[in-house]
Amino acid sequence: MSQIRYLAVALALLPLAAGIADAGAQTAPTSLLSAVDYNFIAQANLGAPFQIDSGRLAESKALSSNLRDYAHLMVVSHIPVVNALNTILQHKGITAPSEPLLHGAYDAMLASLKAEHGAAFDRDYVNGQVEYQKGNAALFRNEIQNGSDPDLKQFARQTLPKIEDHLQRALKLAQDGKHAGSASKTHKPS
Repeated sequence: MSQIRYLAVALALLPLAAGIADAGAQTAPTSLLSAVDYNFIAQANLGAPFQIDSGRLAESKALSSNLRDYAHLMVVSHIPVVNALNTILQHKGITAPSEPLLHGAYDAMLASLKAEHGAAFDRDYVNGQVEYQKGNAALFRNEIQNGSDPDLKQFARQTLPKIEDHLQRALKLAQDGKHAGSASKTHKPS
């Protein structure tokens, strides 16, 4: 996927991350969740598994060892996030809402990354991570500031520092990639 297409999809998701409720939020069980909480659950429920799936892909395809290390971090750090969110939802007896548009966007990004190779894969994965982490940080900040469910707000508070760390790491990888060119450590895909 070209960098522009990857970023366009990531940027298209930012209005949701900023807390603008989508049409599905209007059908939120208002006695249980506010529209902000509903939107947060819908996106976080899909975002962490996306990070795991795309991270696993980058672990095997990335040329740079630093990028493979970052991808591994995305896999191992998001598994507990998925588990923590699922625990909250189970405790509340809530099923995460279905978000077919967002799910479709993530599927399209994964399919595009699967088709890419070499430096193009590395560039698009890193640039996509930068944009994704920016949007994800905005989503979690919005939940902290505007959400009404105390458990979800606490989950967001506990998770936000990890997201901010991931963003800083992705920004560093993007910056290093601009200067490394062909000097990056590479491996031959198997």
